[in-house]
Amino acid sequence: MASSSVQKPPMSVDRKLKLGVVIALGLVYIIWGSTYLGISIADESMPPLLMAGVRFVIAGVVLYLGCRIAGVPNPTPRQWFSAGVVGICLLVGGNGTVVVVEQYVPSGVTALLVALVPMWTVVLLWMRRNGTRPTMRTLVGVIIGLFGVGLLVLHGGGAGGHFLNPLALLLILSTGAWAWGSLYAQRSELPASPLMSTAVEMLTGGVALLGMAVVSGEPGMLAHRTITLRSIYALTYLIIFGSLVAYTAFTWLLKNTSASLVSTYAYVNPVVAVILGSLLNHEAMSIWSIASAAIIVAAVVLITLPKRRKAENVAIERQSSTDANQQNESGDLPYAALERR
Repeated sequence: MASSSVQKPPMSVDRKLKLGVVIALGLVYIIWGSTYLGISIADESMPPLLMAGVRFVIAGVVLYLGCRIAGVPNPTPRQWFSAGVVGICLLVGGNGTVVVVEQYVPSGVTALLVALVPMWTVVLLWMRRNGTRPTMRTLVGVIIGLFGVGLLVLHGGGAGGHFLNPLALLLILSTGAWAWGSLYAQRSELPASPLMSTAVEMLTGGVALLGMAVVSGEPGMLAHRTITLRSIYALTYLIIFGSLVAYTAFTWLLKNTSASLVSTYAYVNPVVAVILGSLLNHEAMSIWSIASAAIIVAAVVLITLPKRRKAENVAIERQSSTDANQQNESGDLPYAALERR
């Protein structure tokens, strides 16, 4: 007679993958949302560009050495150039602007304006040759988002007052640089390893930030500043969690789930930043700030969610076509279809 005891089967690969996606998304949501507060605290006693440059150079060196030890080949000169362009756009044009502006603007407000990246992406995809025309729902989302930004700039800069319009304009332009760099990355020759690509981007962007810090005289400011332990702890957090853990989770997600799902961080991070800035850094949030946050998040949801469905349909259609014709490797197509949309 057969034994009645049945061994429990191991967790399926599909369930493990879903669990991994949930964990990685949680890391990106929380950690990247908290980096705005970390930057604000580091800015308290450190020159901003120098702080950002040190952060990305250290993280880039750690990732680069880790990749080389693991046997990842050294990037070609062309790959270094392409990754360098991406690093300049994202880490200098994007993050570099954030660290400077956060000296004057609350971290939660900054994060809300950075949420404009998906809107810039829609516009830039539309403007390029043979561009993708946005749907009516996407256009409505853009209009709503611009209304939310206007409300934030005019009324939401803290305890009922507006912040300097030039700073708001600078942040808006920086989100355009981030979006352009992200699109450039999809069409350029980068290292095959996402971690090596990230390492090169951090190294080039970090060195550029250090160069800007030297030109602006920031090293001389260190003699007149007392760097606090609070700022040192914040910088350490940014290096370890913001640049290493969250970036690693981000690149893993791009390989294991749809890019549109990953992009949902754009409307989760601001919520996390606003809550943490208010609770831990005593940043005043007016009723206008809360209303602006709700409007901007709703707009980004409108813009992002339709793209996810469309991208997934394109991936399925291409996969089916490939299976029928047996002309390409089917395993690579879903990722390629989602990343090249």
